[in-house]
Amino acid sequence: MKEFVEGSMAIAKAVQSCKPGVISAYPITPQTHIVEELATMVADGHLNAQFVNVESEHSAASVVLGASATGVRTFTATSSQGLLYMAEVIFNIAGLRLPVVMACANRAISAPINIWNDHQDSMTVRDAGWIQMYAETNQEATDLILQAYRLAEDHDIMLPVMVCVDGYTLTHALEVVDFPTQEEVDRFLPAFDPIFKLDPKDPMTMGVLAEPSCYMETRYAIHRTMLDALEIIPRVAGEFKKMFGRDSGGLLKGYRLENADSAIIAMGSQVGAVCEVVDELRDAGQKVGALKLVTHRPFPYAAVYDALTHVKEVAVLEKAISLGAEGPLFSDVKAAFYGKGKAPKLSGFVIGLGGRDVTKDSIRKVYRLLAGKPVESEFIDLNVEALKANG
Repeated sequence: MKEFVEGSMAIAKAVQSCKPGVISAYPITPQTHIVEELATMVADGHLNAQFVNVESEHSAASVVLGASATGVRTFTATSSQGLLYMAEVIFNIAGLRLPVVMACANRAISAPINIWNDHQDSMTVRDAGWIQMYAETNQEATDLILQAYRLAEDHDIMLPVMVCVDGYTLTHALEVVDFPTQEEVDRFLPAFDPIFKLDPKDPMTMGVLAEPSCYMETRYAIHRTMLDALEIIPRVAGEFKKMFGRDSGGLLKGYRLENADSAIIAMGSQVGAVCEVVDELRDAGQKVGALKLVTHRPFPYAAVYDALTHVKEVAVLEKAISLGAEGPLFSDVKAAFYGKGKAPKLSGFVIGLGGRDVTKDSIRKVYRLLAGKPVESEFIDLNVEALKANG
């Protein structure tokens, strides 16, 4: 059923259809509408769940950790400083192999205070052990919520999943979204069947002290599972497409990359503008394509390499920066080609921090820079900055 609905409401409806038993969150802009809608659903009897009001994001994460440990499907959402306040528990959830699903309404990190969109919040916890997926549209955000539960609760994964959605750009934008029926969701997403859970009838211990003789093995186990997920994520996306007819999720999506000499990589809502510029450049006779990265953790190194091995030049556009280094996505893309015999020229651009508009003209300027033409700067050219830093 199609509805013209705000992105936050679409995410809430997707969560509702997944039937979580416990929801806990603390309001922070711009994710508040998601949990407000879920709280209303619970209060009105439209969702059979316990909504736990807490005094902070740290507590919200702790509640879903505890609920998931007892074998209950859970959900939470946050943004920006709220995600950083959760950081201690974020690592614990992954370390305990708990399949929590979270929506992160991406927002800039303070200071200075900024409530608008970029990806610095989720990128800050990219190494916590959570699968991270970035939505281009509200339809994809809705679809990714369903796939997130399938992935998290897969017995070969049992790790949390973060669905990242650009704050305001998607969360507060109205869009036509096609919602599956409850019967369809139930066929796609079976009831939660945890491998281990806290149960007085069958006592066990979770979160034990790991001495140096075994701690490293626990971290490797999560890392190994992340790598295994690179095969499971496309499989779940394929099953979703077969059932619902939409090609959502997966690792990445190429756009007009056939015979391309240049390519632009991006994540999230800016991908739409990138593809429009690609169409315009193609119409003008330029051989350019785009690569949309959906899954950032685990990073699909092999898939990125295979998609771009024929391209001569690649621009990486990202809404985050590792201060004192470079863009984290740029680092990952470079690593995909490290040690390979054939690699394109790679250029990194930090763009749109703090909600600065990423327009089609912005993307055209990136393409002109690739062609060696000077433009008025509105982003950080990481290659230029590296040259300055190294004399």
